[in-house]
Amino acid sequence: MTSDQQPNRTMKVRCCIVGGGPAGMMLGYLLGRAGIDVVVLEKHADFFRDFRGDTVHPSTLQVMDELGLIDGFLKLPHQRLQKMDGLFGGTPVRIADLSRLHTKYPFLAFMPQWDFLNFLREAGRRFTSLKVMMSTEAVDLIRRGETVTGVRARTPEGIIDIEADLTIACDGRHSTVRERAGLDVEEIGAPMDVLWFRAGRRPDETENVFARVEPGKMMITFDRGDYWQCAYVIAKGQFDAVKARGLPALLDDVVRMAPILKSGIADVKSFDDIKLLTVAINRLTRWTRPGLLLIGDAAHAMSPIGGVGVNLAVQDAVATANLLADKLQHGCPSENELDAVRRRREFPVKMTQRMQVVVQNNIISGALLGSDRPLKVPLIVRLITALPWLQGIPARLLALGVRPEHVQSKAAPPS
Repeated sequence: MTSDQQPNRTMKVRCCIVGGGPAGMMLGYLLGRAGIDVVVLEKHADFFRDFRGDTVHPSTLQVMDELGLIDGFLKLPHQRLQKMDGLFGGTPVRIADLSRLHTKYPFLAFMPQWDFLNFLREAGRRFTSLKVMMSTEAVDLIRRGETVTGVRARTPEGIIDIEADLTIACDGRHSTVRERAGLDVEEIGAPMDVLWFRAGRRPDETENVFARVEPGKMMITFDRGDYWQCAYVIAKGQFDAVKARGLPALLDDVVRMAPILKSGIADVKSFDDIKLLTVAINRLTRWTRPGLLLIGDAAHAMSPIGGVGVNLAVQDAVATANLLADKLQHGCPSENELDAVRRRREFPVKMTQRMQVVVQNNIISGALLGSDRPLKVPLIVRLITALPWLQGIPARLLALGVRPEHVQSKAAPPS
């Protein structure tokens, strides 16, 4: 251990999950449901943080349905999107039509991530084997030889050592556990970053345009009921240049691209109201050490293209519970058994990242370069727009992903 602080208390669990994001909370729920003694550590005092993925895809809605949670979940405030329309150099295009899917929930649900996570936490309270510890930050791993045997964590009451048969890292793309475990990250790269901000929305304002691409500029807008959520795409590392031009110049560009934002753009009063999201695509080649498994963004960071990050994290959690819940009843699975999660999930991750790279290289990079020549709609986008039956293909890849997971882990009998 590298931490020089000594614990003032200890606890012992079968499984310790580090990180209370979508992967961690879903996995905690599934293992608690299976009767596994599990604790989820979340370093913040609550889940309320803006600028987190809030796109819930049909694959995740199906998981919620399989768990018997869907009715309560869909009672939470959310917006639904089926048809994804855009403007490419001023030309209307249709990117996908989810209504063509033969699935129970053929829509994207936009819901603040904190509502999703709070819902899982509240739903999990009925499992006595599940404990969620807020304001608890993992700062180091506990080891016995080469085997990880738990984590050392910082809490408001002091340092605690949590001994666990299995530790699962779900602590995101800047994973402390990954760094402490010495696992190497393969960087794939992304040519852009994203400026994330809100603009006010009047009740009578409505628009179906989802994406806008112009020479040197790209922007996504989401109707979130009482405001517009905006993602303004810039070339990688150009935020300082954007700030040097000044806020009025940026907001003028935004309103020119999306006139619907004109009345609400005054909500953006300074660059403090704009969050820079540094885009990365990467993945681990090894997801395990003895006694340790990494999933979700800790194992593979995704681009925001398609809003798939939350849903891949949930899929990882479902696969992990399917493969390991029974084995965890008897102690820590072997490293080979832990690696079954990577073997199951690596193909969908690689395929999704490959599709994101294709979009980056063939659409976004060219658009961000800028030129005086009008943008031409790529052939594949022209075909999808012209042939409605093709719109179900990107819809399926977006909504269900590659190799969607279904809940197979068993619920423990009521005590």
